[in-house]
Amino acid sequence: MIHGFHPTILREYDIRGIVGETLFPIDAFHIGKAFGTRVRRAGGRVVCVGWDGRLSSPDLAAAVVEGLAATGCQVRRVGRGPTPMLYFAAKVREADGGIMITGSHNPPTHNGFKMVLGGKPFFGPDIRDLGRIAAEGDFAAGEGEVVDDAIAAEYVERLVQDYDGARPLTVVWDAGNGAAGEVLGDLVGRLPGRHVVLFGEVDGRFPNHHPDPTEPHNLRDLQDAVLFEHADLGIAFDGDGDRIGVVDGEGRILWGDQILVILAEDLLKTRPGATVIADVKASKVFFDEVARLGGHPLMGRTGHSLIKTQMAETGAPLAGEMSGHIFFADRWYGFDDALYAAVRLLGVVARWERETLAHRRDRLPHMVNTPEMRFDCPEERKFQVVAEVKARLQAAGATVNAIDGVRVDTPDGWWLLRASNTQAVLVARCEAASVDGLKRLRAVLQAELTASGVELPAGGR
Repeated sequence: MIHGFHPTILREYDIRGIVGETLFPIDAFHIGKAFGTRVRRAGGRVVCVGWDGRLSSPDLAAAVVEGLAATGCQVRRVGRGPTPMLYFAAKVREADGGIMITGSHNPPTHNGFKMVLGGKPFFGPDIRDLGRIAAEGDFAAGEGEVVDDAIAAEYVERLVQDYDGARPLTVVWDAGNGAAGEVLGDLVGRLPGRHVVLFGEVDGRFPNHHPDPTEPHNLRDLQDAVLFEHADLGIAFDGDGDRIGVVDGEGRILWGDQILVILAEDLLKTRPGATVIADVKASKVFFDEVARLGGHPLMGRTGHSLIKTQMAETGAPLAGEMSGHIFFADRWYGFDDALYAAVRLLGVVARWERETLAHRRDRLPHMVNTPEMRFDCPEERKFQVVAEVKARLQAAGATVNAIDGVRVDTPDGWWLLRASNTQAVLVARCEAASVDGLKRLRAVLQAELTASGVELPAGGR
């Protein structure tokens, strides 16, 4: 039996669609069959399946399980929880593959699938190959089995094992009604100190705020609670628990690259000279600070699958993205896990004798920058715009890093333009040492975009 997927759902890093419009349980069944086919033809059989708290996730999970079993796979249902719990299950059960049913931080009507195969990220051409297998009806066949393998308690036990703080902290946590809520409730019960959990009930309608900690307005409840509770810090998670947001004891947001600097500083004490990776959107402060601390900073392309692949290739023990994905291969397994990153961060802060997170934040060099600016650009045009800008800059002799789009260094600072791999948008960011410098960078960026018929949106901080 052949099957065609809606053309919008097979993305670069995952499969994602709108339930009842572009994504249906029959699609999930065939995703299971196609993925199971890949597993069997690679000589494997065991696949772990987990799901988040969205209202549609149980039905999609059941369909995926049915499809996997139809190819002869042994399916291990690891339960509802965050995406990193599924990654953990695939590692410790030595499974041949894993599928997480999750809509991540997208609206409640959306859902999707993240996959691993043979211990490696499954993305790009692998995802497109699932479409080919389904379109040709080229499925493996067999009689599989389904077993329940609830792993949440084991996951929490492993998280707690790496906590190494020396003093109790007061911490406010915002689960955002996302998939991390139940695991988080068990985790804070095992950690020392005083812990206040906001919106810990898993609710796929997300009634309190959208679960995306990169958007400042989604952190307002956390900021208010940190100040009210006189907490040392606050931690937030996205909808599937693989991205972290942090605020200090004064209620100020720490961005992904700032979190990464603090974690890198601690790691480099025991692993001097280690490589630490940040994506192309990270501040110059990250690269300068890691070098100053004796590490080897490395710039990578944006995308959690790409970062994990680069970590494996370079042996880097730590990596991160501006979006809040933090990856530890030091005492952990190399995948992005916001709960684990939180445990490690708490350990760092709780070992400082005379410093708070707010003080450490203030000691970081101060730069003036824009937020990540995302603006619409037709799918067929977005990469072409970046190529046009790159060609003009190189012809003018500009200093251009083209690892992922164009990142341009100037005496004022740097600016970035790249095409999103998952949406019909362009992404830009600027950073300078002064407000006037930032204005000049924005003007240069705008001029380049105007030359290609694109307008830069107003705003920035």
